[in-house]
Amino acid sequence: MTQAFLYAVEREFPVKIEPLWSAWTDAASLESWYHPHDLRAVTGATVSDLQVGGLWACGVDVPAHNFAAYFYGQYLKIVKFELIEHTMHYTESKEEFEVKDLNTPSHLVVINLEARGENSWVKFSHFGELPEGEEKRAQAGMESYFDSLYNFLSK
Repeated sequence: MTQAFLYAVEREFPVKIEPLWSAWTDAASLESWYHPHDLRAVTGATVSDLQVGGLWACGVDVPAHNFAAYFYGQYLKIVKFELIEHTMHYTESKEEFEVKDLNTPSHLVVINLEARGENSWVKFSHFGELPEGEEKRAQAGMESYFDSLYNFLSK
């Protein structure tokens, strides 16, 4: 099933491709940065079984609204240092997150990476359906995730 393009966020970072790849694929690294810059990950919720069919998962604590946002899915395609494609399911229910039902409606995420000498570039593309007007909020949220990624890579 083809899903509609929603938005993309891309950025070049002042690091070689290896640490950028690791930031996207290593569970401990993901948990350190995969959240908006003003929020934090749900400790212990992050998983990254980097193989086709493998599971990825994370949670973001949103204390101002008294909930956690949980994301999970399956890796669909992996080309080391170049491409990660995965499904993305969403829930605010800890119980649903613990089950990680891959039969619920999902989105498609395509992450393109490229080595650029001493720098590296990444593009996050999101496909699926969102309520009208939510694309801009989701894109702004991912821009904030990229700010967290920059801070993580700068350490």
